[in-house]
Amino acid sequence: MPLFKRRTAGKPGEWFYCLEHKKVEEGPDCPGKDRMGPYASRQDATRAMETAQERNAEWENDPRWHDTPTPHGTPHFRPCSYKHPPTQKKGEKT
Repeated sequence: MPLFKRRTAGKPGEWFYCLEHKKVEEGPDCPGKDRMGPYASRQDATRAMETAQERNAEWENDPRWHDTPTPHGTPHFRPCSYKHPPTQKKGEKT
């Protein structure tokens, strides 16, 4: 057990929604893994879960993020636009 509890940094006027306690808090009282935010106002923090659900629904219904199925039923993955450097085989000199 640590001698001193490390205080999470925060600024006055920042609002967070604590996932563990299911309540709005001013300043980060709970660990980062248990909170959402910071939010500019108490009202925004109050709507944290609704906002997350709305954003998740938008993402799930966004056609840019879904792979199109092939006739076989498996997804067709779009090719990556990154130009990978050529791979070097073992023992091969460049």
